[in-house]
Amino acid sequence: MSIKGKAYIVGAYEHPTRKAPDKSVAQLHAESARGALEDAGLTLQDVDGYFCAGDAPGMGPVSMVDYLGLKVRHVDSTDMGGSSYIAHVAHAAEAIAAGKCNVALITLAGRPRSEGHSGTAPRVVVPNVPDAPFEAPFNPVTVNMYAMAAMRHMHEFGTTSEQLAWVKVAASHHAQYNEHAMLRDVVTVEDVVNSPLISDPLHRLDCCVVSDGGGALVVARPEIAARLNRPKVKILGGGEHIKGVLGGEVDLTWSGARFSGPAAFQEAGITPQDIKYASIYDSFTITVVMQLEDLGFCAKGEGGRFVADGNLISGVGKLPFNTDGGGLCNNHPANRGGITKVIEAVRQLRGEAHPKVQVANCDLALAHGTGGLLGSRHGSATLILERE
Repeated sequence: MSIKGKAYIVGAYEHPTRKAPDKSVAQLHAESARGALEDAGLTLQDVDGYFCAGDAPGMGPVSMVDYLGLKVRHVDSTDMGGSSYIAHVAHAAEAIAAGKCNVALITLAGRPRSEGHSGTAPRVVVPNVPDAPFEAPFNPVTVNMYAMAAMRHMHEFGTTSEQLAWVKVAASHHAQYNEHAMLRDVVTVEDVVNSPLISDPLHRLDCCVVSDGGGALVVARPEIAARLNRPKVKILGGGEHIKGVLGGEVDLTWSGARFSGPAAFQEAGITPQDIKYASIYDSFTITVVMQLEDLGFCAKGEGGRFVADGNLISGVGKLPFNTDGGGLCNNHPANRGGITKVIEAVRQLRGEAHPKVQVANCDLALAHGTGGLLGSRHGSATLILERE
């Protein structure tokens, strides 16, 4: 069953908070939900499907449905890390097409900044996780696992730190217009490569911010979308993939986007060359370079050259990306930035992005997320959206 045209994103909201020491995670979820429903012109009483992931407190949907006061007949708590919420949009479209629900609410929230989390500490080992006995003795650190992928990409293809830096430069050019962005100063390639080295070859400015906050989306069946007084954002296609260490046959130069991207494009019936705007998960600069290659915007190994010289800057390059400043400059709520990628894609398609970064005639957009670690195992989810 195809999801093409079976559902619409009718509400989107990004929580403006970047540090919330006075709010609970559940409260951030609730405030985000209210914002998205108000954006759609709907209420909690209209919602009959709820979607959340591992950031949701307690028993996930069990706790949050009760906390929000929802009456639902369908829930989904798929957890693919930061890519979960992009997958949730596709799952919501599937559920709507199957008649399981009419209006689906998707929420994300977290407080990693207030709780002192970062990507430079050893990852917490959870008992009974299958990879723990093999990897925990080496104390894997998030930034190190991405740095390994970056170093291998450099070795295989000649990618340079200066090329990676252009991803941050583009994000900063966009973030200067976002009043809520954590980092609003425009930076240069030299600023990035001269910032402190965190994990060779990644510098401080190659890394995303750590923020509190959240976001929410509302997905509805076409008949409901048609009667709402909002610009219509149609879901055209979606794809998912999980990449692991493949029993030791590790190749750090590709990601799950190699499979999730083509699946989404095939369902949508378009090609990467048709996309006017791309929201790409930017946990680190190398994440963007690899996703662009695997999604088909350029050949494998050419990502560094593709992002260079401002090619990702709106109004300058041929593929504007992350016009809110992305995870590199704007926010990275709950250390899971996938939902913000969909939110900014919706803004672009509606023509509601900041005028300085709004893409002209933006009718097709892509949102892509990576959840987990490029250096070991991760989930990938791709979504194709269209302005109707």
